[in-house]
Amino acid sequence: MRYTDSIFASLLKPLDRRRFHGIVEQWNGDAYDKSFKSWAHLVALIFAQLSHVDSLRGLVATFNANAHHHYHLGVRALSRSTLSDANARRPAGVFADTFTMLSEIADRQTRQEGAEVLRLIDSSPIPLGKMCDWATWNGRIRGMKMHVVYDPNADCPREVEITSATVNDVEVGRRVSIEAGATYVFDKGYYHYGWWTQIDAAEAYFVTRPKDNTRFRVRKRRNVRKRLGDGFKVLDDAEIVLASKGDSRMPIPLRRIRVKRDKGGTITLITNDMKRTAFEIASLYKGRWQIELLFRWMKQHLGLRDFIGNNDNAIRLQIFAAMIAYLLLRLAARINCLKMPALRLAELVGHCIFTRKPIANIDKPPPVNPSTRSPKVSPNQMAFCYA
Repeated sequence: MRYTDSIFASLLKPLDRRRFHGIVEQWNGDAYDKSFKSWAHLVALIFAQLSHVDSLRGLVATFNANAHHHYHLGVRALSRSTLSDANARRPAGVFADTFTMLSEIADRQTRQEGAEVLRLIDSSPIPLGKMCDWATWNGRIRGMKMHVVYDPNADCPREVEITSATVNDVEVGRRVSIEAGATYVFDKGYYHYGWWTQIDAAEAYFVTRPKDNTRFRVRKRRNVRKRLGDGFKVLDDAEIVLASKGDSRMPIPLRRIRVKRDKGGTITLITNDMKRTAFEIASLYKGRWQIELLFRWMKQHLGLRDFIGNNDNAIRLQIFAAMIAYLLLRLAARINCLKMPALRLAELVGHCIFTRKPIANIDKPPPVNPSTRSPKVSPNQMAFCYA
């Protein structure tokens, strides 16, 4: 009988095992858990994300119940104590670099020639509450933050960093690698003149909102041809300079665009893009909500609400495993030309994770064995009769 990979084994194929072992050696990831390798740890946490397991005991019981699939996955049965120790001790950098490796693969798979490079930057809080006394309180939540650089055209996160809840967004934003020609869209949480200057020096663009106490001086009014958009109206467009004194001066050209939202007030946008129209820039900022939808989708359909560990390292590993699982789903949809929504694919994978069938046929029922047909006798064929 011809062997067929399970849905789970097919999903894991984009992970380059050779490069992964190189990452493990770089971080010395197997130093403390020699019987429970990093690959088995990664497979177990990705399985927890895709199968919607929300406890350590549930993960061990569900995974061990499918022991006949372990050999082809390159893993063994799980032990609850061993998994708990690995969650506490294995370096989170192993999973972080694995996400970076997979993000590069996703970039090559989803890149569109001639399409503009657009990056959305934002952070999402990860509330931990009283289960983690070590978590810091930032005035709103006790927990951590997940900072993401997101490509809305490919629907793939490009960079992820996890910090405590008290870390300012702009501190992480300034560590983002800037791509020449790209446009970065972010809110006023990333308000920093020095970083804006770095983006402009890298020949990239930004679109953001200024703080309420920022003062401008209008140098030139620009003509606005198209004003009405989907849910907004462009009021005016002007070239400006900052009116503040001292270190607040910026040696780069800026534009101020005021937009009236249909279901809200008036917002002010700041950009160093002098080529796009005011309507296009307002549309770019309106599209920033796609990263908010990403955060909501991941918290609702991946394990970012219930954690199987209560220490800092275990939570970091689980967050990176969730991001890796999300990329694997997007790659599977791209490679197999699946047109179904991401939510539908995640649900089907959760129900059929160990079913042996191609991912391309994940939404199709198994073939029915046809009834045995009697051979047809040709009238031109000589038949032998035996008494």
